[in-house]
Amino acid sequence: MPVPSLLLLIPAYNEEARIEPVLREFADFFEHNYFGPFQLVVVLNGCRDNTLDVVQRVAKEFPCIGWLDFPAAIGKGGALIEGLKLAGHADLIGYVDADGATPPPAYLDLVAKIGEADCVIGSRWLPGAVIHQSQTGNRQFASRVFHFIVQSLFWLNIRDTQCGAKVMKREVAEKIHPTLCIADMAFDINLLYSINRAGFKIVETPTEWTDKAGSKVALARSSLTMFLSVVRIRLIYSPFYKLLRPLRPLEGWIYKKLRAPQPLSGSAKKN
Repeated sequence: MPVPSLLLLIPAYNEEARIEPVLREFADFFEHNYFGPFQLVVVLNGCRDNTLDVVQRVAKEFPCIGWLDFPAAIGKGGALIEGLKLAGHADLIGYVDADGATPPPAYLDLVAKIGEADCVIGSRWLPGAVIHQSQTGNRQFASRVFHFIVQSLFWLNIRDTQCGAKVMKREVAEKIHPTLCIADMAFDINLLYSINRAGFKIVETPTEWTDKAGSKVALARSSLTMFLSVVRIRLIYSPFYKLLRPLRPLEGWIYKKLRAPQPLSGSAKKN
């Protein structure tokens, strides 16, 4: 049986200082250790630095690397919504963070488990996870509060919805893509809830992870944005959402005040 083709997305926002070693490590590791077709696509989200130049330079050495360049800021979720439009190009499609928090061997372990489910996600909170550098106390507290809110609203029974290491089968991505609408960091909830509602099986497995320096996440503002977004997801699937249509300008105003991204439906420049 042939090894399935794999498309790996990396959303990137002003990552010129961190992304080069990550690209090299993933491209080199998968070229030597994954025996099916492999492509890595960086989705640039409103980068104002030289991230694109770095990606293009590394791509000259590794033909498996490509990119989508969105000049306007569309958020991590918006970048992944756009990237997942490429699902038809591979049997499996997934993503990792641009900071390299999940190393290539750990991501390959997720891919190896895809025969057990339709979607496999890495977890930092399951027994067996290897954490080389933990998050700060404030971030861990915010993470557990967010988990409590998500579990209360959606009953996903997933310990770690936010770990940036996930892989799914092509048919999963194509089926649920029209339901994806969250462009900020709560995108993962939108994705997982859509997969669950569509009847696909999700397997959560312990992974290897390192908290990396240089995070661009403003904890307070991001937490408020994510709370707003998970409430929005819950309302979308409620009978009351149509009744709340007059409040949508207020919703947009709140996102704007929080400097939160909206999904972008425009075209991108693709390598």
